[in-house]
Amino acid sequence: MFVRQKKNKSGVISVQVIDKSFGKYKLVKTVGSSDKTNEVEKLVIKAEQWIKEKTGVVELDFTDEVTTVHRILDGIEQLTVQGTEILLGKIFAEIGFNQIEDELFRKLVIGRLCFPASKLATTDYFYKYHYLQIDVHNVYRYLDKLYNKQKETVQNISYAHTLKILNNDISIVFYDVTTLYFEIDNEDDLRKTGFSKEGRHQHPQIVLGLLVSVDGYPLAYEIFEGNKFEGYTMLPVIDTFKGKYKLEKLVIIADSGLLSNDNIVELQAKGYEFILGARIKNEKQDIQNKIKGLKLSNGESEIIEKDEQLRLIISFSDARAKKDQANREKGLKKLEKRKPPSNTVLAFSGFGVIG
Repeated sequence: MFVRQKKNKSGVISVQVIDKSFGKYKLVKTVGSSDKTNEVEKLVIKAEQWIKEKTGVVELDFTDEVTTVHRILDGIEQLTVQGTEILLGKIFAEIGFNQIEDELFRKLVIGRLCFPASKLATTDYFYKYHYLQIDVHNVYRYLDKLYNKQKETVQNISYAHTLKILNNDISIVFYDVTTLYFEIDNEDDLRKTGFSKEGRHQHPQIVLGLLVSVDGYPLAYEIFEGNKFEGYTMLPVIDTFKGKYKLEKLVIIADSGLLSNDNIVELQAKGYEFILGARIKNEKQDIQNKIKGLKLSNGESEIIEKDEQLRLIISFSDARAKKDQANREKGLKKLEKRKPPSNTVLAFSGFGVIG
């Protein structure tokens, strides 16, 4: 049953209780009539109370959609996003992160997945969609607590979950680094200016190293000074991870930015197997000539013996070739735009050169 306001030809509004059964509307009760707005509102309340007493349920009258929609909107006091909490909260618990009995930790994890933004914007998100007033300074303080006191717990939970997913077999790991910059002027012991992957070379930053398994399940992470060369971060993270979980064999896969002679020597000395991305231009001339002499089609690969212990796996991809060609053409166009016109005079240390 629901309440309907029926306007008569005289302008008087009748407040009725209507029942809808099997697609048909039936008048159950006329509560009263009036041409005064305040009286009609009182009659509506009276009708709703009558329905509650009879059935315990009040239905909405969609025979007058405009009026009904306005009534619904006027009755909304706040909006709360619940779907993400229900879905991601369940996954959060299944992984085992609910072992960390801190509600702010849970909120920050789910909030980061739903709304990846700055700390300040995250607190705005909590207030706007969850009506939670969380001071941004509490978030900053909690991140210190997370790193100093809960980091090991987080990594252990993540490792246990990944081990379960991969049927207790973790033998291949992927390592990569990124940089996170801070909009501050002064450096400290950790935040230092260095090579920024985000192009923010003027800002102090940190280097973040992440170790993941097959399919990208996280295993371990570590942060380093912002001016630390990324090649020097890989072995400390991998050695710590292997020793902590007493793993006998690990195959390390990393990109060309982590390829250095020192890393290769150390990986070999410690008995690691590895696959590292390489650049043709960094190889010796005879190796470059061999690579350039290969006639590979899309998807084909060839192995070149570099020395007794190292092999180069050369593969060809049409898609990658097109991408590289497009990047080269884009670079040439940028250079052409920067080329000065023929009548430009370029001054160098007091003398001129006619372009």
